[in-house]
Amino acid sequence: MNRFESQIAGEHRGSDNGRPKTARLESSEEVAAAVDRMHEQFTELRRQIAGVIVGQDEVSEQLLIAMLCRGHCILQGMPGLAKTMLVSTIASLIDLRFRRVQFTPDLMPGDITGTEVLQEDHTTGRRVFQFVEGPLFGNVILADEINRTPPKTQSALLEAMQERQLTVCGKTYALPDPFFVLATQNPVETEGTYPLPEAQLDRFLLKVHVRYPTRDEEREIARRQTTDYSFRTGRVLNIEDMHRMQSLVRNVIVADHVYDAALDLVRGTRPDEGSMPADLQSLVQWGAGPRATIAVLLAAKARALLNRRCHATVADIEAVALPVLRHRVILTFNAEAAGIDADTVLNRIISNTKSLHRSEKSV
Repeated sequence: MNRFESQIAGEHRGSDNGRPKTARLESSEEVAAAVDRMHEQFTELRRQIAGVIVGQDEVSEQLLIAMLCRGHCILQGMPGLAKTMLVSTIASLIDLRFRRVQFTPDLMPGDITGTEVLQEDHTTGRRVFQFVEGPLFGNVILADEINRTPPKTQSALLEAMQERQLTVCGKTYALPDPFFVLATQNPVETEGTYPLPEAQLDRFLLKVHVRYPTRDEEREIARRQTTDYSFRTGRVLNIEDMHRMQSLVRNVIVADHVYDAALDLVRGTRPDEGSMPADLQSLVQWGAGPRATIAVLLAAKARALLNRRCHATVADIEAVALPVLRHRVILTFNAEAAGIDADTVLNRIISNTKSLHRSEKSV
């Protein structure tokens, strides 16, 4: 372990509110070397993912960005698009404990958090309460069809997602580190579902759309599934590697104009800020809050690292804007009645922000 790696590991051992402290690098050479090592590992990670999952490169990248940022994701897509397989594959390649929870209307909070069970000590004959961990005590939690369970159970995730801990029967239990919640939901089926509250949606770093494969990709899927095709995967990263990479994200350089681009973009989603085009103001009820600005910047930093750069750019901000903001912008009834979705509105806002920056530079 070299000086940079030792420093990262040492910084990680001290933490603030469950978040590893940011490692302070001593030279640009150390940063560049760390980024190069990270890029090599993620290149191998992507190669092995492609051996199991056909296509979905953008989805894979967004999941990796969320993991580097210690964030959570919503995966929205139709059944049969390999969402579960993709998540479990990534977890196995990084040597993380994967837990899948099928959310149903009768699922209770104790079913996912765990509960205290009365057991008898055979040596003394005394009965004592012993805590039995629920499926949330893993590294990667797949909350399948999260909108199918009542709000009471959905709210049990809030403490876990925000604080990385659970309080059960008056006792607080720390969750494993790293800890990611990856929730799936069906975009069209609404019968028997419960909309996620805005406070819970805001805890998800990204909302990722999993789309249908292309014709060539679907042909390859059919070929693999109807023959004896197999692909042997191996562990690429361990938990210590993931901790070092998460610490490295906060060392990515962000220039002032990139901060301004993130601020202009997020504040441009708020109708009362004055920068939104007039025809969009009737479509947006509430814009994104300050947590969205932080999420945009962190996701842009992680994307820069995945692309072997030590600095984030405006292009990184624009690339992560949709998955960061699409679940944080609340549209009006007029927009829903006209069939306008959040992506359509956000694309207009992104274009408007670009135009404002170009006009400022030309002055």
